[in-house]
Amino acid sequence: MPTLHWIGKDKVTNHHLDVPFRVLEHGYGFANGKQVPTETQTGNRIIHGDNLEALKALLPVYEGKIKCIYIDPPYNTGNEGWVYNDNVNDPRLKKWLHEVVGKEGEDLSRHDKWLCMMYPRLKLLHKLLADDGAIFISLDEVETTHLRCLMNEIFGEPNFIAQITLLCNPKGRSQDKYFSTNHEYITIYSKTKKEKDSFSLVKSDNLVEKEYKLVDSDGRYRLLELRNTHREFGKTNRPNLFYPFYVNPNNGKVTLNKDTEHTIEVLPIWPDGFEGCWTWGTELAIKDNTLLVALKKSGRWKIFRKSYAAAADGSNVKKKLFTIWQDARFYTEKGQSAFGEVFPGLNKNDFPQPKSIDLIKEIISTSTSGNDIILDSFAGSGTTAHAVLNLNKEDGGNRKFILIEMEPYAETITAERVKRVINGYASKEGTGGAFDYYTLGEPIFTAEGSLNEAIPVKELRRYIFFTETRQPLPHTPKNKDNPSFLGLHNQTAYYFFYEAGRATTLDHDFLATIRTKAEEYIIYADNCTLTHEYLTMYAIRFKKIPRDIVQF
Repeated sequence: MPTLHWIGKDKVTNHHLDVPFRVLEHGYGFANGKQVPTETQTGNRIIHGDNLEALKALLPVYEGKIKCIYIDPPYNTGNEGWVYNDNVNDPRLKKWLHEVVGKEGEDLSRHDKWLCMMYPRLKLLHKLLADDGAIFISLDEVETTHLRCLMNEIFGEPNFIAQITLLCNPKGRSQDKYFSTNHEYITIYSKTKKEKDSFSLVKSDNLVEKEYKLVDSDGRYRLLELRNTHREFGKTNRPNLFYPFYVNPNNGKVTLNKDTEHTIEVLPIWPDGFEGCWTWGTELAIKDNTLLVALKKSGRWKIFRKSYAAAADGSNVKKKLFTIWQDARFYTEKGQSAFGEVFPGLNKNDFPQPKSIDLIKEIISTSTSGNDIILDSFAGSGTTAHAVLNLNKEDGGNRKFILIEMEPYAETITAERVKRVINGYASKEGTGGAFDYYTLGEPIFTAEGSLNEAIPVKELRRYIFFTETRQPLPHTPKNKDNPSFLGLHNQTAYYFFYEAGRATTLDHDFLATIRTKAEEYIIYADNCTLTHEYLTMYAIRFKKIPRDIVQF
């Protein structure tokens, strides 16, 4: 497989292992429409801090648990002024630290810096992604080729899913020299090889019933063939399908002439723009010239060529995805207008090019449902949380969001936007919901390699159990034991005998307090007075604090 090389690559491929592990400090919760001092326990999180350190801080709870990752990283156009500030201890890279990345010619190494910035973050995102999850990355033409090489190396070339071409600016960029660019890309990879229909857009019956009116006696959606002559249109000749027709809102019958019964005018609104774009599931294969007339919950009628339909067994409905997205709902201006509604008085100059809410909803809809977790580690204005809350309200889901933002506006823009979406803004009804706001706290280890005694013991316990098992620490042990007991995993019982400011000793007195039966015991303490033979006889492994604590 071809690989990509750049200045500093050999120093960043394992840089994620050198990143200090920091705990997340709870700032406040937001529940019932107001800030509260306690954690909401909802799973929705907004984290203010460098996303490299924040991603690592998430590992003990979320490794392998994130179903959908969406990121909108710096495009590296030369106009963004993003900062390369990772603490890489190498002379060739130190000169880059805290330097604003400039334009080509001003900073000839900016592509190398972008790759150095992205590589360790993608490594951690790969760890966080669930085996059945997917990552979606927005970029333009400046770095998308380099990104594909990075993703092939980290996620594996067989796990490439698709590269979406997104029409985001139909007018094009005026600053372009030769061609006025009006598109971007969304690159999609999975953690493991996917089934062919894994990324079909699935809508549950309760959402479909809200959006589409059922008009026949069997509870199926009414299908109408539109040909040049058709019995429902009284043999009227239609040289093309771009004439309006009229619908009776009570029974769904259609005519070409408006009258007192057929009062709703329907114009042909094609979501795809060309024949054969939409496809049915195998249970409902139909002719290419069949259309579905559906009543949306807003009361407006639309006509969809081969769009949603009920499955034969009455379960979910699917729509096949395509690699060109040109829906007007996804335009950049839609994201800007939505941002302006949330924050009246601000405009695109205050926060440039926020993504469209409907675009992120479409991405989330393709790969999540129920209680799935969505992560955005370049959160910006908080569009991803906005989309998750809207989607949950529409389909009754309980998806969770995790946002990470390093800029100072994490509180005033990112978190504030989520608050307003929950409570309602402008003419929009609130979605409801809650979240917790965190900042990055102290590192677990000091510069000398000792445990940081300022860290709460509960955070140390969570860290120790994760390094041993790669599992999150159970909320409460299933059986009562001494306070040092962490949990039982694969017939091994784990204990962390630690007290800040005092040395602890594994001895017979400590063993007398153990109540959990296991095949093996792993016990952390400062010292041990038991003999090697005794430890072996009773399947006990002593690990010295801090020497034997793994730093990952």
